[in-house]
Amino acid sequence: MSTKLFVGSLPWSVNDQKLKETFEQHGSVLSAKIIMDRDTNKSRGFGFVEMENSSDASKAIKALNETEIDGRNIVVNEAKARS
Repeated sequence: MSTKLFVGSLPWSVNDQKLKETFEQHGSVLSAKIIMDRDTNKSRGFGFVEMENSSDASKAIKALNETEIDGRNIVVNEAKARS
């Protein structure tokens, strides 16, 4: 079963492809999406990555949480369901 991860504190320079490539180093990525502002069409500084399984997701969290991408330390954790 796939696991969705929240990725926060992303620099504006990161796009969907770079996000996907970063996480592919730690397992199989089903999707990677940067959330864009509706009005300005610029990154809101966070996104979501869907990993193929929970094992890959755990590896990615351990490897990437609090690591630097383009000068900013990112936050990676399991996404919480909207309530």
